[in-house]
Amino acid sequence: MQLLDGKKTSEDIKNEIAVEVQKMVAKGQKVPHLAAVIVGSNGASLTYVGSKVRSCQQIGFESTLVALPETISETELLEKIKELNEDDNLDGFIVQLPLPIHIDEHKILMAIDPDKDVDGFHPANFGKMALEMETFLPATPFGIMELLERYKVETSGKHTVVIGRSHIVGRPMSILMSRKGYPGDSTVTLTHSRTKNIEDFTKNADIIITALGVPNYLKADMVKEGVVVIDVGITRVEDASHPKGYVITGDVDFDSVSKKSSFITPVPGGVGPMTIAMLLKNTLLARQIRMKK
Repeated sequence: MQLLDGKKTSEDIKNEIAVEVQKMVAKGQKVPHLAAVIVGSNGASLTYVGSKVRSCQQIGFESTLVALPETISETELLEKIKELNEDDNLDGFIVQLPLPIHIDEHKILMAIDPDKDVDGFHPANFGKMALEMETFLPATPFGIMELLERYKVETSGKHTVVIGRSHIVGRPMSILMSRKGYPGDSTVTLTHSRTKNIEDFTKNADIIITALGVPNYLKADMVKEGVVVIDVGITRVEDASHPKGYVITGDVDFDSVSKKSSFITPVPGGVGPMTIAMLLKNTLLARQIRMKK
């Protein structure tokens, strides 16, 4: 069993981006600038956005945190997005989800300029991804593809089972794993909450990518020997014995499944760190595209 170490790989990617930024500085060019919009004071969102800002500082990006009150109206938020779209100083920005219930997330994401949509959620970018055109890939699927490539995991002709059909992870993963080229060329089965007897699919899978959000869902008796397992699940599970009062748990029963796996991601330290690294890579791409215009 080999661990797909997202923590180490993400640091490698950040170091590679930092080298590109230093080259820009040496040429007197503007460095990439990423903004993050956060509405309200959701603890997990604040932690996540904070780590994005720190990562920008680490690699030499400019970063801006736009903190807005939870009471902001949808109209006011749309005005702020319009302002960011028109800001020539910004290369890309993200709107941290979830948003308060009185705001239509779909409407907000649609309002973001596709050329600044470094999260890769806008339909224009999603469509380009499906057509295998150059675009911003959603950060989490992008990170998974990068892990598979850097660890030289064979994907061609393999049977990949994706568990979960969200627009953020499951659906884009099914598209990316079936695309022409490496990593890709897989035969993909997309399963979800309405799929009957999911274990009938997982037992025959060469690669399993699970983004279900159910702690320890995937057990050893649901997989075959030599399987590659990518665990996207991140759930806080109460644990009175832990100093924080909880532990972060993935979708996979790691202790048992890892014994049958050829490759597996840990939680934490697997897919999570890769998501931020690929957001930075998308922002670098946005800056390079803007420089060509």
